[in-house]
Amino acid sequence: MGVRTAEEYLSGLRDGRTVFFRGARVDDVTTHPELRVGAEHTAIDFRLAEDPRFRELFTATLPDTHERISRYFLPPRGMQDLLIRREMIETSTREGGGVVLLVKEIGTDALFTLTLVTRRVDEQYGTDYLDRVTRYHAYCQAHDLSLAVAQTDVKGDRSLLPSRQANPDSYVRIVERRPDGIVVRGAKAHTTGTAFTDEVIVLPTRALSEADRDYAVAFAVPVNTKGLTLIASPFGFTGSSAFHHPVSSRHHLVETLTVFDDVFVPNDRVFLAGEWDCAGTLANTFVEFHRYTAISYKPPLCDLLIGAAALIAEYNGVAGASHVREKLTRLIAYTETVRSLTRAAALDCTIVDGIAVPNTMATNIAKQYFAMHYHEAVRDVQDIAGGLVVTGPSEGDWHNPATRGYIERYLGGKQGVSTEDRLRAINLIRDLTASDFGGYHEILAIHAEGSLEAQKITIYRGYDLDRCRALAKQAAGIGG
Repeated sequence: MGVRTAEEYLSGLRDGRTVFFRGARVDDVTTHPELRVGAEHTAIDFRLAEDPRFRELFTATLPDTHERISRYFLPPRGMQDLLIRREMIETSTREGGGVVLLVKEIGTDALFTLTLVTRRVDEQYGTDYLDRVTRYHAYCQAHDLSLAVAQTDVKGDRSLLPSRQANPDSYVRIVERRPDGIVVRGAKAHTTGTAFTDEVIVLPTRALSEADRDYAVAFAVPVNTKGLTLIASPFGFTGSSAFHHPVSSRHHLVETLTVFDDVFVPNDRVFLAGEWDCAGTLANTFVEFHRYTAISYKPPLCDLLIGAAALIAEYNGVAGASHVREKLTRLIAYTETVRSLTRAAALDCTIVDGIAVPNTMATNIAKQYFAMHYHEAVRDVQDIAGGLVVTGPSEGDWHNPATRGYIERYLGGKQGVSTEDRLRAINLIRDLTASDFGGYHEILAIHAEGSLEAQKITIYRGYDLDRCRALAKQAAGIGG
């Protein structure tokens, strides 16, 4: 098939999948009043591959068959490939109004991870997981499939390992082993885009003990598989008005609680099944690929915040104020620090079995820096914008002849700027920072791709403190 069109992609989502939203079963996610916005948003990935302006970036030609495929499926072989991947993610996020698409990026992160880790599992256990992963990767590439990744278990009592939980299904587990496959049960939380993907890849969420053997499981299934139920989150859906919600009315993600109610997985889709001492490696390796994806899609949102702040400062007539310049400079430095660290993670990559792995230290510092300072960035944008972000009139008032004149007269800004343009700039800032959609982004800044504590642990453990201690001893004249 090569590269699918956006229409072919959307048609593929009409497959009888079990999706619930706001308490009701959804027959078709592509026509649902709210979910269709998410479907159209993720379809941008396929539209970019068709667009002559972006085709060379988002697709590649296989040398042996001359078939054109999505470039996302090509494993990065070195620094340049990682930089191209960063450019793809940043470009697609920019085209998506600052909202990442995440129907190819995260799934291929998982494919690269599985390729690396199953090689080691096979060497240790004599399994054939790598061959299964290789064939599955080729299948996804050939059919240009969209992929979600379900990793975060619901966890129950977080102080206890999976096998010690009162509810044994607090982590996804194998409940039956058959000659032709396995049966799994449990649920994964925060699964992004599942309602709009063809397949879902399941990975372990943590290191496990031998008693947790049944929880050491990785596999992939079509989203319409019997027993798989998606309960879609309604949060981040601010409204349908393009006047009030210029971004979120056209672009947003949807997360699901992804329930596996005795789902059968055939052997060729099973990539880990009981090798408990490999679960942590699989979980952590995926996180490092995916955090590189994360820091690649953050800068376009930050650029949008900078642009919105600069625009409203101009419309308010305060672009030359020193405090405004200070805040804009801070926003620029914040954004470019994350962008530069992302490039550094690619430039200082490590090649493992022919696959380029982004530098772990730079990746985690970039992710932590973004998360630590995102709320400060929002504060600066809101401070520049002023109180009308949350006290302005409604779209109905703007269109009502009885009130339009008052709004035109009293809510104008700098001479030469129309009142409507000023209100639209204010509404953009409200949508990004002071709405359900804005709150959604603030939580994602902290928790998406791992919490702040997860990055701190990785940074601390990964740094060579012994080298620094030795340097301090040398400088202090301490022997031994």
